[in-house]
Amino acid sequence: MNRPGAGASAPTPGTAPAFSVCVYCGSRTGTNPAFVRAADTVGCWIGEHGGQLVYGGGRNGLMGRVADATLAAGGRVVGVIPKALVEREWANDRCTELHVVDTMHERKRLMAEHADAFVALPGGIGTLEEMFEVWTWRQLGYHDKPVGLLNVDGYYDGLLSFLATSVQQQFMGDWQMGLIRTATDAPTLLRELVQAAGMAPAARLDEI
Repeated sequence: MNRPGAGASAPTPGTAPAFSVCVYCGSRTGTNPAFVRAADTVGCWIGEHGGQLVYGGGRNGLMGRVADATLAAGGRVVGVIPKALVEREWANDRCTELHVVDTMHERKRLMAEHADAFVALPGGIGTLEEMFEVWTWRQLGYHDKPVGLLNVDGYYDGLLSFLATSVQQQFMGDWQMGLIRTATDAPTLLRELVQAAGMAPAARLDEI
Protein backbone atom coordinates (compact mmCIF):
# COMPACT_ATOMS: atom_id res chain seq x y z
CA MET A 1 0.00 0.00 0.00
CA ASN A 2 1.37 3.36 -0.99
CA ARG A 3 -0.65 6.48 -0.39
CA PRO A 4 0.00 10.16 0.27
CA GLY A 5 -0.46 11.28 3.85
CA ALA A 6 -3.74 13.05 4.52
CA GLY A 7 -2.07 15.84 6.48
CA ALA A 8 0.95 16.42 4.26
CA SER A 9 1.02 18.81 1.34
CA ALA A 10 1.61 17.21 -2.02
CA PRO A 11 5.12 17.56 -3.46
CA THR A 12 5.54 19.97 -6.35
CA PRO A 13 5.23 18.04 -9.64
CA GLY A 14 8.54 17.44 -11.35
CA THR A 15 10.64 18.14 -8.28
CA ALA A 16 12.73 15.65 -6.37
CA PRO A 17 14.36 15.87 -2.94
CA ALA A 18 18.02 16.87 -2.88
CA PHE A 19 18.80 13.74 -0.86
CA SER A 20 17.09 11.01 1.16
CA VAL A 21 18.16 10.04 4.69
CA CYS A 22 16.88 6.94 6.46
CA VAL A 23 16.59 7.59 10.20
CA TYR A 24 16.38 4.80 12.75
CA CYS A 25 15.18 5.83 16.21
CA GLY A 26 12.96 4.88 19.10
CA SER A 27 9.17 4.66 19.15
CA ARG A 28 9.51 6.13 22.65
CA THR A 29 11.03 9.46 23.60
CA GLY A 30 13.22 8.17 26.43
CA THR A 31 13.93 10.04 29.65
CA ASN A 32 16.42 12.61 28.40
CA PRO A 33 15.00 15.78 26.78
CA ALA A 34 18.17 15.90 24.67
CA PHE A 35 16.87 12.91 22.69
CA VAL A 36 13.73 14.81 21.66
CA ARG A 37 15.76 17.89 20.77
CA ALA A 38 18.05 15.76 18.61
CA ALA A 39 15.10 14.23 16.74
CA ASP A 40 13.64 17.68 16.14
CA THR A 41 17.01 18.97 14.94
CA VAL A 42 17.50 16.07 12.54
CA GLY A 43 14.05 16.48 11.00
CA CYS A 44 14.40 20.25 10.77
CA TRP A 45 17.81 19.95 9.06
CA ILE A 46 16.49 17.47 6.51
CA GLY A 47 13.51 19.64 5.66
CA GLU A 48 15.37 22.94 5.57
CA HIS A 49 18.00 21.51 3.23
CA GLY A 50 15.54 20.17 0.67
CA GLY A 51 15.75 16.56 1.76
CA GLN A 52 13.53 13.57 2.32
CA LEU A 53 13.17 11.54 5.51
CA VAL A 54 12.73 7.78 5.27
CA TYR A 55 11.72 6.14 8.54
CA GLY A 56 9.60 3.46 10.17
CA GLY A 57 6.26 5.17 9.65
CA GLY A 58 5.19 5.61 13.28
CA ARG A 59 3.89 8.74 14.93
CA ASN A 60 5.00 7.93 18.49
CA GLY A 61 8.24 8.73 20.29
CA LEU A 62 11.32 9.99 18.49
CA MET A 63 9.97 8.54 15.26
CA GLY A 64 6.99 10.89 15.35
CA ARG A 65 9.13 13.84 16.36
CA VAL A 66 11.60 13.51 13.50
CA ALA A 67 8.78 13.08 10.98
CA ASP A 68 6.82 16.08 12.26
CA ALA A 69 9.94 18.26 12.27
CA THR A 70 10.78 17.27 8.70
CA LEU A 71 7.30 18.08 7.47
CA ALA A 72 7.18 21.37 9.37
CA ALA A 73 10.45 22.41 7.71
CA GLY A 74 9.14 21.66 4.21
CA GLY A 75 10.68 18.23 3.65
CA ARG A 76 9.15 15.03 2.32
CA VAL A 77 8.55 12.04 4.60
CA VAL A 78 8.39 8.43 3.45
CA GLY A 79 7.13 6.07 6.14
CA VAL A 80 7.32 2.28 5.89
CA ILE A 81 5.44 0.20 8.45
CA PRO A 82 4.32 -3.45 8.67
CA LYS A 83 0.63 -4.22 9.01
CA ALA A 84 1.21 -5.80 12.42
CA LEU A 85 2.61 -2.52 13.78
CA VAL A 86 0.07 -0.11 12.30
CA GLU A 87 -2.05 -0.10 15.46
CA ARG A 88 0.83 -0.65 17.88
CA GLU A 89 2.93 2.26 16.56
CA TRP A 90 0.05 4.44 15.38
CA ALA A 91 0.95 4.73 11.72
CA ASN A 92 1.59 8.35 10.79
CA ASP A 93 -0.96 9.36 8.17
CA ARG A 94 0.75 12.73 7.77
CA CYS A 95 3.59 11.12 5.82
CA THR A 96 4.02 12.31 2.25
CA GLU A 97 4.09 8.61 1.37
CA LEU A 98 3.05 5.83 3.74
CA HIS A 99 3.90 2.27 2.70
CA VAL A 100 2.16 -0.51 4.64
CA VAL A 101 3.99 -3.80 4.07
CA ASP A 102 3.57 -7.40 5.19
CA THR A 103 6.82 -8.11 7.01
CA MET A 104 9.71 -6.46 8.84
CA HIS A 105 12.07 -7.75 6.16
CA GLU A 106 10.07 -5.97 3.47
CA ARG A 107 10.01 -2.84 5.63
CA LYS A 108 13.78 -2.73 6.00
CA ARG A 109 14.37 -3.50 2.32
CA LEU A 110 12.08 -0.72 1.17
CA MET A 111 13.58 1.79 3.61
CA ALA A 112 17.07 0.95 2.38
CA GLU A 113 16.05 1.27 -1.27
CA HIS A 114 14.63 4.75 -0.68
CA ALA A 115 17.70 6.03 1.19
CA ASP A 116 20.97 7.66 0.14
CA ALA A 117 22.36 7.45 3.68
CA PHE A 118 21.44 6.04 7.09
CA VAL A 119 21.65 7.47 10.60
CA ALA A 120 20.69 6.01 13.98
CA LEU A 121 19.41 8.16 16.83
CA PRO A 122 18.77 6.85 20.35
CA GLY A 123 16.46 3.87 20.40
CA GLY A 124 16.02 0.29 21.58
CA ILE A 125 16.62 -3.14 20.10
CA GLY A 126 14.74 -2.34 16.88
CA THR A 127 16.92 0.70 16.23
CA LEU A 128 20.07 -1.26 17.00
CA GLU A 129 19.03 -4.19 14.81
CA GLU A 130 18.31 -1.92 11.84
CA MET A 131 21.55 0.01 12.24
CA PHE A 132 23.67 -3.12 12.57
CA GLU A 133 22.01 -4.70 9.56
CA VAL A 134 22.76 -1.82 7.16
CA TRP A 135 26.28 -1.65 8.61
CA THR A 136 26.71 -5.38 7.94
CA TRP A 137 25.28 -4.99 4.44
CA ARG A 138 27.86 -2.30 3.73
CA GLN A 139 30.66 -4.52 5.04
CA LEU A 140 29.53 -7.28 2.66
CA GLY A 141 29.31 -4.91 -0.29
CA TYR A 142 25.53 -5.09 -0.67
CA HIS A 143 25.50 -1.29 -0.72
CA ASP A 144 27.96 1.58 -0.46
CA LYS A 145 25.75 4.12 1.28
CA PRO A 146 27.17 5.97 4.30
CA VAL A 147 26.01 4.95 7.78
CA GLY A 148 26.04 7.24 10.81
CA LEU A 149 25.48 6.99 14.55
CA LEU A 150 24.35 10.12 16.41
CA ASN A 151 25.65 9.78 19.95
CA VAL A 152 23.27 12.11 21.79
CA ASP A 153 24.44 13.07 25.27
CA GLY A 154 26.58 9.94 25.57
CA TYR A 155 23.72 7.52 24.86
CA TYR A 156 25.93 5.27 22.74
CA ASP A 157 29.12 5.59 24.80
CA GLY A 158 28.68 2.06 26.19
CA LEU A 159 28.06 0.59 22.75
CA LEU A 160 31.09 2.33 21.25
CA SER A 161 33.20 1.07 24.16
CA PHE A 162 32.00 -2.47 23.53
CA LEU A 163 32.76 -2.17 19.81
CA ALA A 164 36.30 -1.01 20.67
CA THR A 165 36.65 -4.12 22.82
CA SER A 166 35.46 -6.25 19.90
CA VAL A 167 38.22 -4.74 17.76
CA GLN A 168 40.79 -5.32 20.50
CA GLN A 169 39.71 -8.96 20.75
CA GLN A 170 40.00 -9.26 16.96
CA PHE A 171 36.38 -10.10 16.26
CA MET A 172 36.28 -6.90 14.21
CA GLY A 173 38.82 -4.83 12.34
CA ASP A 174 39.47 -1.11 12.33
CA TRP A 175 38.32 -1.05 8.70
CA GLN A 176 34.86 -2.19 9.80
CA MET A 177 34.66 0.62 12.34
CA GLY A 178 35.65 2.94 9.53
CA LEU A 179 32.44 2.06 7.70
CA ILE A 180 30.32 3.93 10.25
CA ARG A 181 30.57 7.61 11.18
CA THR A 182 29.86 8.76 14.72
CA ALA A 183 29.25 12.28 15.96
CA THR A 184 27.52 14.20 18.73
CA ASP A 185 26.36 17.12 16.56
CA ALA A 186 23.41 16.35 14.28
CA PRO A 187 23.94 18.98 11.56
CA THR A 188 27.62 18.08 11.22
CA LEU A 189 26.90 14.36 10.93
CA LEU A 190 24.02 14.82 8.50
CA ARG A 191 26.03 17.08 6.21
CA GLU A 192 28.93 14.58 6.21
CA LEU A 193 26.61 11.68 5.39
CA VAL A 194 24.79 13.51 2.60
CA GLN A 195 28.03 14.70 1.04
CA ALA A 196 29.59 11.23 1.37
CA ALA A 197 26.58 9.91 -0.55
CA GLY A 198 27.48 12.27 -3.38
CA MET A 199 24.53 14.57 -2.75
CA ALA A 200 24.48 18.33 -2.24
CA PRO A 201 22.14 19.57 0.48
CA ALA A 202 20.37 22.80 -0.49
CA ALA A 203 21.96 25.80 1.20
CA ARG A 204 19.99 27.75 3.76
CA LEU A 205 20.06 31.53 3.49
CA ASP A 206 22.00 31.82 6.74
CA GLU A 207 24.66 29.46 5.36
CA ILE A 208 25.31 31.34 2.10
